Amino acid sequence: MQHLKISLITVTRNAQNTIGRCIESVVAQNYSNLEYIVIDGASTDDTLRIISQYSFTVSHLVSEPDTGIYDAMNKGICLATGDVIGVLNADDFFAADDILNSTANIFNETSSDIIYGNLNYLKPDGKVLRRWQSGSYRYGMFNWGWMPPHPTFYCRRAIFETLGNYEVGYGTAADYELMLRFLHLNRLNAGYLNKVMVNMVTGGVSNKNYRNRLLAWKNDFKAMGKNGVSLPLICIIFKPLRKIFQYI
Repeated sequence: MQHLKISLITVTRNAQNTIGRCIESVVAQNYSNLEYIVIDGASTDDTLRIISQYSFTVSHLVSEPDTGIYDAMNKGICLATGDVIGVLNADDFFAADDILNSTANIFNETSSDIIYGNLNYLKPDGKVLRRWQSGSYRYGMFNWGWMPPHPTFYCRRAIFETLGNYEVGYGTAADYELMLRFLHLNRLNAGYLNKVMVNMVTGGVSNKNYRNRLLAWKNDFKAMGKNGVSLPLICIIFKPLRKIFQYI
């Protein structure tokens, strides 16, 4: 069953070393009802030339300056016409060729507003560093530091229209704030796809140095307070500890 339309957004900037692998994993998907949107932040390397080789797959390409990754994601959301919206970062790639098909099946067969799954962190050499086994979600788990991996997060487009897009003022915690807003504050239904959906190469912006990590904690805390987390100070402590149990 493939009638459900998926809009997939990839945000790029000077990603010539990884964008080809990312798009190849999209091309390999065995799901045809796909709208693929690429938002480029005015790259100055070979990124756009590489993307142009996949014009048969890319439905929309925008290349212009932006204020960051979440501003670019919001541009993609505004262009999306699918029933469901997901994101695949330029440094990441699908772990198998049936990820979109499996995701669509759960949306079609359940009342889920959101689907998420598991993720592998890879070393630069491609070896698995650690595995993020998300587990099924129950309301209240965000109070104890749980969160799903954002690169596996798919949501019905109508939810964005109702509850809003990424709030760029939260910096690198904008994805965490959105997931809190959707799942915890508004108690949307979430389905769990128990398989590795995405391979992600390590080296995220929020973890590059202590200053970035402290800023990310500050934004996490602000997101918790805004979205009704019961004890933000406890949650900010448990959030990194909780990942120990999600990582295998």
